[in-house]
Amino acid sequence: MELTFVTDLGQPFVVEIDPNMELENVMALLEAESGIPVAEQSISFKDRELNAPKSTMRELGVDGHNAILLLRRKVPNPAGPPVEQDSEMMRLQILGDPNLMRQLQETQPELAAAAQSNPQRFAELLRQTRERQYSAELARQREIEHLNANPFDLEAQRKIEEAIRQQAVMENMEHALEYSPESFGRVTMLYIPVEVNSKPVKAFVDSGAQQTIMTPDCAEACGIMRLVDQRFAGIARGVGTAKILGRVHSAQLKLADLHLPCAITIMEGQDVDLLLGLDMLKAHQACIDLSKNVLRIQGREVQFLLEHELPEKARHEATGEAPPSSVPSNPGTSSSSAPGPSPPSFPGGGNTIGGTPSGQLAGRPPAVSSQPARSGHSEEHIRILMDLGATRDIAIRSLDAAGGNIDVAASLLF
Repeated sequence: MELTFVTDLGQPFVVEIDPNMELENVMALLEAESGIPVAEQSISFKDRELNAPKSTMRELGVDGHNAILLLRRKVPNPAGPPVEQDSEMMRLQILGDPNLMRQLQETQPELAAAAQSNPQRFAELLRQTRERQYSAELARQREIEHLNANPFDLEAQRKIEEAIRQQAVMENMEHALEYSPESFGRVTMLYIPVEVNSKPVKAFVDSGAQQTIMTPDCAEACGIMRLVDQRFAGIARGVGTAKILGRVHSAQLKLADLHLPCAITIMEGQDVDLLLGLDMLKAHQACIDLSKNVLRIQGREVQFLLEHELPEKARHEATGEAPPSSVPSNPGTSSSSAPGPSPPSFPGGGNTIGGTPSGQLAGRPPAVSSQPARSGHSEEHIRILMDLGATRDIAIRSLDAAGGNIDVAASLLF
């Protein structure tokens, strides 16, 4: 039969044995598999420690296929019976590693505080964490056994499918963390220094925006508000609305030593002072070169601004301090509010690969809310999952996937 031994840290070891094999021989096999010496092994089954080395596994009550047993490591105690591995060594290791201590303070502040000032409390919290991990693993295994008991139950098959999907998601995330951790970092948006009518402006380069857009405040500061053609005024409609004040048909834009003519749409509701859209980039055959981090235009190379050089609003959005905007960047339609020629349309309400999601300001980096995730789940359940090493957001998503079942949610973390 096949037995699964799970350590305190959740590491499994699968051993194929005969039911009539004695416990001491099983422990010898475990030593080869896990590296834990026989003298330091403590094996429990159904909350009962197996301490008869000469008894067979069948005699000890372990005769079920795919049974799960708890494997703990113990060290000899000169003053008495064996005890669990000393947690003091782990505490000293945490205190000696600033990076590990910082991570522990972020995920489990209570455990970090105990490690610094209360060794007894640290040992107790560590024991509780290990017990929760073991209980979660047992609950997951029992849930799987229960679901597999009736292969014709459609609801059970649906839950099995969801568990497989969640496992694939976690494996995919682990693969990304190992081989492409940079994908979890923030991307610095592309800004370049320009001058509009001799006024310095930090312009956001967005090849996904159709038009070059400027805010009224920036247009006023650059002295081009008097050139706005109000016949092109209207309302840009999408997920939200934005008021179009009009269009400046030709403004002088200076990049490096080039003076280029540029048509600019003046629109309210933007946090980006000036957005260089695809019309400007195509008109002057510009090239975004990310290998050199430059915008190449007519033989000149303009270096993109570093993160600390970005406008203040852009830096706040990159750190999640700015609230999201409901004004779309590429509204699907626009309606004129003044007589005269039909205003230019702003197509692009749908999503395309590399495009701006609907409901997000064109050229504007996505804003991340700094408020903690909220849910209808018990704070106690969320705190239990956070004690297992999960962030609050992952804990809530795990509870959502498990339908509020704390044991199943904890098993999804492993």
